[in-house]
Amino acid sequence: MSKVLVCYFSASGVTRKVARNLANSIEGDLFEIEPVDIYTDEDLDWTNKDSRSSREMANRSYRPELKNKVNNFNDYEKIAIGFPVWWDVAPTIVNTFIESHDFSKKQVYIFVTSGSSSVNGSITDLRRTYPNINFVVGKRFNGSESSDEYKSFIG
Repeated sequence: MSKVLVCYFSASGVTRKVARNLANSIEGDLFEIEPVDIYTDEDLDWTNKDSRSSREMANRSYRPELKNKVNNFNDYEKIAIGFPVWWDVAPTIVNTFIESHDFSKKQVYIFVTSGSSSVNGSITDLRRTYPNINFVVGKRFNGSESSDEYKSFIG
C-alpha cells in the first residue's frame, strides 16, 4: 500500500477521532486542516442564521484562511479528506484546503462524520466543483469502525 495522507477538519473532535483511527489503521500520515480563526461554539451554532458557520455556508464562495499547508504534498498519491457534514456538503474550509494544493495525479478519498447525513451530498458537490480531481470514493464513519473497515476504505 502506498503512503496515504489523511487530512481532516474537525469542529468538535468527532472527525479528529475518525481521522486518527483511519491513519493508524492504514499507517498513513495525519494533517489537520485548521483555520487561522478557530471556530467557537457560537460560531458553530447552525440554528443561528447569524453564526459564522451559517454565514460561511450561505456564501459558498467564501474561503476561510488556512493556518498551514502540507509542505510535502507531492510525496503522496492517495489523499483522504475528512470533515463533518455541514448543510449536506463540505464546510468551506475544505474548499480552501483543496484549492491550496495540487491534486493532479492524486486519488482522493472523502470521509465524513455526521449524526444523520450521508456522504452523498458532499461527494456530489465536490465532484461538481472540482471535476478534474479524481474522487475515488466517499464514506460516512461514526468512529466505531474496525481497523479492517478503515483498511478496506482505502484500497
